[in-house]
Amino acid sequence: MIPQLFVEKIDLGDGRSITIETGRLAKQADGSVVVRMGDTMILATAVSARSANPAVDFLPLTVDYREKFAAAGRFPGGFFKREARPSDSEVLTMRLVDRVLRPLFPDDYHAETQVMIQLMSHDEEVMPDALAGLAASAALAVSDIPFYNLISEVRVARIDGKFVINPSRADLEKSDIDMMIGASLDSVAMVEGEMKEISEAEMVEAIKFAHEAIKVQIQAQLRLQAAFGKKEIRTYEGEKENEEIYKKVKAAAYDKIYDIAKVGSAKHERGAAFAEVKEEVKALFTEEELAVDGDLVSKYFYKTNKEAVRNVVLELGVRLDGRKTTDIRPIWCEVDYLPRVHGSSLFTRGETQALATVTLGTSREANQIDSPSEQGEEKFYLHYNFPPFSTGEAKPLRGTSRREVGHGNLAQRALKNMIPADCPYTIRVVSEVLESNGSSSMATVCAGTMALMDAGVQMVKPVSGIAMGLITDGEKFAVLSDILGDEDHLGDMDFKVTGTADGITACQMDIKIDGLRYDIMEQALGQAREGRLHILGKLTETIAAPRADVKAHAPKIITRTIPGNFIGALIGPGGKVIQELQKATGTTIVINEVDEQGVIEILGTDPAGIEAVLAKIASITFKPQLGEAYEVKVIKMLDFGAVVEYTAAPGNEVLLHVSELAWERTENVADVVKMGDVFEVKYLGVDPKTKKEKVSKKALVPRPPREDKKE
Repeated sequence: MIPQLFVEKIDLGDGRSITIETGRLAKQADGSVVVRMGDTMILATAVSARSANPAVDFLPLTVDYREKFAAAGRFPGGFFKREARPSDSEVLTMRLVDRVLRPLFPDDYHAETQVMIQLMSHDEEVMPDALAGLAASAALAVSDIPFYNLISEVRVARIDGKFVINPSRADLEKSDIDMMIGASLDSVAMVEGEMKEISEAEMVEAIKFAHEAIKVQIQAQLRLQAAFGKKEIRTYEGEKENEEIYKKVKAAAYDKIYDIAKVGSAKHERGAAFAEVKEEVKALFTEEELAVDGDLVSKYFYKTNKEAVRNVVLELGVRLDGRKTTDIRPIWCEVDYLPRVHGSSLFTRGETQALATVTLGTSREANQIDSPSEQGEEKFYLHYNFPPFSTGEAKPLRGTSRREVGHGNLAQRALKNMIPADCPYTIRVVSEVLESNGSSSMATVCAGTMALMDAGVQMVKPVSGIAMGLITDGEKFAVLSDILGDEDHLGDMDFKVTGTADGITACQMDIKIDGLRYDIMEQALGQAREGRLHILGKLTETIAAPRADVKAHAPKIITRTIPGNFIGALIGPGGKVIQELQKATGTTIVINEVDEQGVIEILGTDPAGIEAVLAKIASITFKPQLGEAYEVKVIKMLDFGAVVEYTAAPGNEVLLHVSELAWERTENVADVVKMGDVFEVKYLGVDPKTKKEKVSKKALVPRPPREDKKE
């Protein structure tokens, strides 16, 4: 018997709709749903362990998103025809969902929890990542897992001045906004996206529009939950608590931590001072007490530390390093730091430092995107590396982390719309984070801007970025500019904003509390703008504009377009012509066929080599015009004429027939021309009899008068 199916429909108001169904698939999971929009279908499941490891004092939550190639009727690329490690786009979707869900679980819930989201059917008109948050929340909604504050996520775009929810990929190309918003009924929890220099007011307007759509989707989840039969939330053992120990720790540590925090100090000095206070607190307990409740002592010390530091900011307006809430840490910058790369820069802000490099190449170096939901290529891409030494730690290296993928993507989106559309290069930016205490992704944006200008990439406008924080007790609040790592950890918001002098280009916001007021968001955006412009001024003091040209050791790229019927001649049989040409000139030549035209990219460091390639292209594509005169050179002597080549197009040969050498009858070709002779001929077009091109030397000299015949 087919199980009963429970379905709820969400009307998007423009003829499109989303359905959520449960009761049929994956019934052994704690909760499972299928979300469908058009022909895109996503299966989401939620499972949580019935008990937690007592040694774990956090939520071991895993959010996994995978796209199945079968969903798009395609085979996986590569040798092994099986989906393997997640792609960057899948990782980014995992992060989008994780960042909204994680803060909304109960603080004392520590059971291992796994949310798995799978794209099972793909419709090219529907972007599946915009449905993943809805699917994850709905799966939790029909489970007994303690997750009380349902959420959803939507993509918002602005096309021709109108906001659109969950646009198609084709429609998104026409938009000046691409933002993903995650929220509960009451408040926005996550924002991430890119924009084409929009204002702060426009960004808030887009967020509010998205939030209204999210509320509709959450109401649909509540209806599904009621129809399915809301499960009784499972009981679980919360964290161990001891009020007496808490009071003892707070009484011993609060004032000391407060005094350290209000003085202002460097990261390591401050850390050492806090560690000393902790040791003093632990000394108040016997070894037997610490053996039993040592974890509580550490927990309550952290809680006291957090409270004291936050209160210093709220009560005194003083931050851990002594700054005021709007102050930006000292900045110093340098460009052209690495002598042999195509472009480089160092950006240092306080205790955060990023070294960025730029590499220029042809379309052959474009980043290929091949996933079930998207195919294409990127001619501008950015990679971000965060080694453990940047925070003074020694950790195992296990490949690129989700965090590195996410931070690199944010910086890439911040910069990409400032790369000119007619830039001929494929550009790779790499950011090496060398120190980190505060936003290294925003340091990457700043370093990336300077490295691009140092490389001679003609950026439309320079871009800077800043990370904003928030501390609030529900009534009082403080918005912090250019946050430290500790302020991110102890605070209530991490809000990264990038932009030019004229508008925002990208953002990423994570809220750790329920109920961020829009007036606080607006203040944060306004304060961020002031900070961005201050930082932008420091960048342009270092390098005011892009260099006029690429560096001497960097490759120059020249593009040419030729008729499609000449592509074969340039490539040659088995690639012989182009391979020999690249070897002889020291260049890289890439040919792409676009709209029956050959688009040729010539990359090289030697101008003479590039000129030689251009001359060869000119030779191959040379097409003489009927009736025009051209200079030629004799390259071969024959009994019935001479083979000549056009001096303007070496290698382009034509036969000068003996009958076209002179008006007088020519018995011996050598009587008129010799090897190496240079002269002009007239192009007569294609001979209708021989179907071959015909030129004439005699046609350019006056015809001698005819002698009268004697009677």
